[in-house]
Amino acid sequence: MMPRTDDLILFAQVIELGSFSKAAEANSLANSVVSKRIARLEEELGSTLIHRTTRRLTLTEAGQVLYQRARLVAQSAQEAFDAVTGYSQALQGHIRMSVPTISGELLLAEAVAEFCELHPAISVDMSLENRFVDLIGEGYDLVIRTGHLDDSSLIARHILDSRWTICAAPAYISRHGKPQAPEDLLQHNCLIYSYQESGARDWLFNRQGEIYPLRVSGHFSTDNAAALRKAAIAGFGLAYVPRCLVYPDLQAGRLVELLPRQVGKVLGIYAVYPYSRQPPRKIKLLIEHIRARYMDIKHYF
Repeated sequence: MMPRTDDLILFAQVIELGSFSKAAEANSLANSVVSKRIARLEEELGSTLIHRTTRRLTLTEAGQVLYQRARLVAQSAQEAFDAVTGYSQALQGHIRMSVPTISGELLLAEAVAEFCELHPAISVDMSLENRFVDLIGEGYDLVIRTGHLDDSSLIARHILDSRWTICAAPAYISRHGKPQAPEDLLQHNCLIYSYQESGARDWLFNRQGEIYPLRVSGHFSTDNAAALRKAAIAGFGLAYVPRCLVYPDLQAGRLVELLPRQVGKVLGIYAVYPYSRQPPRKIKLLIEHIRARYMDIKHYF
């Protein structure tokens, strides 16, 4: 027997919200009704999906598999609902968002300001920071995040992938030579981008389809991408940075790309917002606006 779509959506909500009672409250149902519908789903599938204790819910292996599919069903159903009803939502109010510094300076400051001009009843407060903010705890409505997302209480919309590059100024290469293999970097001064708490000196490379780290060293590190770029252009060492940061410099010859086929770091860029039954239309429109601006310069990435 085919499980009912609304039971799949309810199952996803139980897991997202962390309890039967919260899912019942969100849907104006009695707790017993939610329990019966999940039990019906388990019976129809012939598998236990959730281990229940007094303190928490734990997914079984079958539950994990079903949850990933049920979550997609819930999102698709919500998007279909919004396509019909969302137009009645007023485009007004305030949005608090956090974005990475590189993307913020490269395109998001202008893109978000443009969005505000298109929708004058909406105001946006945009913070530029590289740390992984606590989206819910700190009260953000939207975060543009680079890197892996592992939080089931959030929804992530993939925008594009950001490839990293190793580069140096022609003057540095003429003085110290051009590295021909990743191991050659051990003999060079590597400028360290310390925006992350760990792993800044572990540069990632691709060897026959496998990613491996190489620990490099250097006498200059900074958590500011603009400062790192200036140090590289001035010829003080090699930099390992998102390609979008230095794309114009590579085109103009101020920097030279090194070992392009072996560099192995690629990070996804995501629009992330809290899970809810009906995300505000203004958030969805802002995400689409931002995504379009990324697509305009996707060759930078």
